[in-house]
Amino acid sequence: MDVVMKKKAPAKPAKQKLVYQFRVSLDESKPAIWRRIQLSEASTFWELHVAIQDSMGWMDCHLHEFELEQAKGGRLRIGVPSEEVEDDVQPGWKVSVADHLSRPGDTVSYLYDFGDDWRHTILLEGILLEEAKVEYPVCLDGKRACPPEDCGGVFGYENLLEALADEDHPDHEELTEWMAENVESAKAFDPEAFNPAKIKFGNPAKRLKLATGGK
Repeated sequence: MDVVMKKKAPAKPAKQKLVYQFRVSLDESKPAIWRRIQLSEASTFWELHVAIQDSMGWMDCHLHEFELEQAKGGRLRIGVPSEEVEDDVQPGWKVSVADHLSRPGDTVSYLYDFGDDWRHTILLEGILLEEAKVEYPVCLDGKRACPPEDCGGVFGYENLLEALADEDHPDHEELTEWMAENVESAKAFDPEAFNPAKIKFGNPAKRLKLATGGK
């Protein structure tokens, strides 16, 4: 009796994972303050938030919110919902970036610190194949230092730089003292300095516990 050997079906090739490349630009900053970052296509908006904070140099000590225009009209708001205020903010850790940003050229607005009003434009530059042995997220490039927290937004930052550079400026002494009290290594602060190799990304899960009180 002849034995018929069944051929095994060829193994399906592993699906290559993708990464999203974003340009993060601080609106109205002149010259522009920006970063280029890459993160996994599986990222949530919370993970994108943490990557923006860490690559820009913010301290993640204020509220934030993403805002997207929806195809059917209206705007989708994504951030950290407040238990004290009933609103339509969706929790960022439950919303996938890929569900709303999928084509190069797509953008989302990102607001950090509702007082100083630091607004950013997040542009999806491209979707690439994940590289072996690269740990994502990663910061590839950027220009200029992140402004100090609580300095009054873009226009407050411009005034701060002018005052620090001019000893005859009416706010020079006051703002020099403010920098010394509020900014680590204030004397070495260089508004033109940025080195992507120095960027370290925090753990989004740990940051989420801090933001939500461990809930």
